[in-house]
Amino acid sequence: MTEGAFSQSAKDFFAGASGGVAQVLVGQPFDCVKVRLQSQSISSPLYNNALDCVKKISKNEGIGALYKGSVTPLLGIGFCVSVQFATYEYIKRFFGRNGNHMSVPQYYIAGAISGLASSFLVGPVEHIRIRLQIQTDANKLYSGPLDCIKKISSQYGMKGIMKGFNPTALREAHGSGVYFLTYETLIKSSMEKHQLKDRSKIPGWKLCVFGAACGYSMWIFAYPFDIVKSKIQTDGFLSKAIYKSAWQCAKGIYSTSGMMGFYRGFIPVLIRAAPVNGATFYVYETVSQSVRHL
Repeated sequence: MTEGAFSQSAKDFFAGASGGVAQVLVGQPFDCVKVRLQSQSISSPLYNNALDCVKKISKNEGIGALYKGSVTPLLGIGFCVSVQFATYEYIKRFFGRNGNHMSVPQYYIAGAISGLASSFLVGPVEHIRIRLQIQTDANKLYSGPLDCIKKISSQYGMKGIMKGFNPTALREAHGSGVYFLTYETLIKSSMEKHQLKDRSKIPGWKLCVFGAACGYSMWIFAYPFDIVKSKIQTDGFLSKAIYKSAWQCAKGIYSTSGMMGFYRGFIPVLIRAAPVNGATFYVYETVSQSVRHL
């Protein structure tokens, strides 16, 4: 990598990290509700719906419980998103070398590669966060993220920390492919419609709308993988595990609840998608434009 390419990647990394922090701060409460709904027992659910979940968490554990496990994602997801965006922009420059215009499949491929790259970080970060989110005041096995990492790694090694990696990688690769393809399509369409030559001229409110739209498209196509991932990451370890593989988990969900089982807890995700992804892309584009000429 040349000095210029390294400098640009560093700027993309910083802008991505900024977008990642915004993503966590806006989305953490929604994510907590999503995980609680996804991981509860089908036969005897504790929560009737997303609103009931919020009410019971607030009443029994306090409103601060909606931010359980937030230290890990603030540090981890910020870094994950920075890797995702920096990788995506690098692949874009690779495809666009020599002045070539990127095709629709290339946008998807660039997004999928960036998602796969970030999944090696996203997997363990989300696993630790989920273990903390499903704890109640009456059932606390871990005192915090470091204690959770220590206990899991000491008993089950790195394999325990990386539990649920396969469905995470599938979700991140396919989801990110759809995510960035949708965003770039909307950006390109807006620039052509208004005859803009620089994406920095696109109003901030439009960036938020585009970000919300790509968040919706990503989750519609990637959510079934997320359900399987959450089931596995809240499952027991080794002999205590209900699911021996992601495929077994998927078959179990289908046999019990049909296709609707793969969209359990989807409403809070849809509600979350707009503000979270709108904030992510707005902050990313704003910071990226600010550091471009540094």
